Amino acid sequence: MVKEKTKFVCQECSYETPKWLGKCPGCGSWNSLVEELLPTKNSHEFKGGLSAGAFQPITEIISLEETRTSTSLSEMDRVLGGGIVAGSLVLIGGDPGIGKSTLLLQIANFYSTQQGKVLYVSGEESPRQIKLRAERLAALSSHLYILAETGMEEIEKQITLLQPKLVIIDSIQMMYNPRLSSIPGSVAQVRECTGILMRIAKSTGIPIFIVGHITKEGTIAGPRVLEHMVDTVLYFEGEKHYAYRVLRAVKNRFGSTNEIGIFQMGERGLEEIPNPSALLLAERTLGVPGAVVVSNLEGTRPLLIEVQALVSSSNLAAPRRTATGVDYQRVAMLLAVLEKRLGLFLSSQDVYVNVVGGVKLTEPAADLGITVAIASSFRENPVSANTVLIGEVGLTGEVRAVSQLDLRIGEAVKMGFARCLVPGHGLRKGKKDLQVIGVESVEQALQIVLGGE
Repeated sequence: MVKEKTKFVCQECSYETPKWLGKCPGCGSWNSLVEELLPTKNSHEFKGGLSAGAFQPITEIISLEETRTSTSLSEMDRVLGGGIVAGSLVLIGGDPGIGKSTLLLQIANFYSTQQGKVLYVSGEESPRQIKLRAERLAALSSHLYILAETGMEEIEKQITLLQPKLVIIDSIQMMYNPRLSSIPGSVAQVRECTGILMRIAKSTGIPIFIVGHITKEGTIAGPRVLEHMVDTVLYFEGEKHYAYRVLRAVKNRFGSTNEIGIFQMGERGLEEIPNPSALLLAERTLGVPGAVVVSNLEGTRPLLIEVQALVSSSNLAAPRRTATGVDYQRVAMLLAVLEKRLGLFLSSQDVYVNVVGGVKLTEPAADLGITVAIASSFRENPVSANTVLIGEVGLTGEVRAVSQLDLRIGEAVKMGFARCLVPGHGLRKGKKDLQVIGVESVEQALQIVLGGE
């Protein structure tokens, strides 16, 4: 008997080696090399999802505006760039139990009632389990078809037979092509199955949604080529201890990236939140030192979010520094600015910074709010509840301009705030019922909101 030849493939970066290694030389991941059989003469490896055609001048290519179909969820349409594009391949990733299947089942139900047949392919749940969820969500359209299958050849056959208007694959890591010897979820299988789905979507015009698992590092499991092959990559985020979820676009060939949609998990599934700022500020405590409101821009949507800071005396040689929802290194830099430029003695203090509601602040426009919150807690002097703080803080203590200032100020007006501190360089005309104050430095901002103590 001829011995079958094998190779070891990294599940993170697709690096190949003839022998097993504990650490991948390509990406440095530990224990990520998995043994796979080498393809034989009769086997077929993935060669690409789109067939090569004759070249033609770009001036002769007919370009048409992409037609979009609504999902019935305006938050989902916002993230997709206006709706579902025909022939698009969309990847949705998220932690287990976050609500990916619930969201897609709701979309499938509406789509089937408005557009026609929808095929929901599940490789993880039985049809009875999906039926139980559908009954809870009232998603019992007669044009919604369920298929419990993991073999790509059978799935492709059923798609050809049914001719649906939308296909949902849950999840891509469970699908496999029997022509390959590797296990489901491996680099070769994920690449091959995604290539087949891409070919189906582009050749038939059927939009396809695929679900991807998330690793402990917060990225979609499988090779990075998976994200490059699809048209749109969406991340479904949220803390299990909170009812709302954030849908974020990190790649979109048919729309803007960095857009977010906000949902709330209820008894009847995911519900849209038309005014997320009101939700995030609903339980705000007034008149407490260390609590301020900042403006965070997500795509084209401004959000008003409460940031809390707690400064207390430390008994440790190295005081604690804890940051939740904001970059720890950013907080350390702002603490250094407060000590060096304003003379606040924080080296013997424990400092805790928390963004309320489990939201993550990624842009520097929240710097001024974080700095003022820390100073407010240190001085035991509360900031007025009607104040919003916007601005980036530099190492010299200056307050620098931020993008889309008018949108941020407009959200403050909408939420009924009376005063807004903004960078002096970006200051424009104020708004009715809102006092807009331009500040050049952190010291000036503290003098205004804390009385310059």
